[in-house]
Amino acid sequence: MKRIAWGITGSGDWTHETYNVMADIKKKTDLEFMVFLSKEGEGVLKWYGIWDEIQRDFPNFKTDAGPNSPFIAGPLQVGYYDMLFIAPATANTVAKIVHGIADSLVTNVVAQTSKGDTPIYILPVDQIRGKIKTVAPTGKTFELKMREVDVSNSEKLARMENITVLKSPEEIYDIVGIS
Repeated sequence: MKRIAWGITGSGDWTHETYNVMADIKKKTDLEFMVFLSKEGEGVLKWYGIWDEIQRDFPNFKTDAGPNSPFIAGPLQVGYYDMLFIAPATANTVAKIVHGIADSLVTNVVAQTSKGDTPIYILPVDQIRGKIKTVAPTGKTFELKMREVDVSNSEKLARMENITVLKSPEEIYDIVGIS
């Protein structure tokens, strides 16, 4: 049985889409999931109304109680989990990873996992120059202009060892081997 660790940060963009993909994969497979959230990730899941669903659908669930969690990072370093997903990843999380800052649960897990052989897949929300459309918790669609520094950090992330940058949540299907 394959095991997946899934870290969620405080991004509203792609939150529903990523949750829907992961829940669908869980229904269609016997993959074992361990989900962990940054403090901001917890807030965003509540704000977007999927807090109860994620706890129900993914009972192996942990919230950020500080950056050092041996119960997450250790198993990822030694290959207990077959892959690590950080999806969606905020610009703040991406910037920290790119610059080697490991001061939150999510960034420390990435730093520690990168010392082993477990593949890391990250879905940064700020990848496209210019404007993007996103959806607020109320359902209202609006535009955001991406900052150059955030897009540049996503590009740097893609060049880091053992990290694959995803362009959309749907790519996760191919990575885990289902269509």
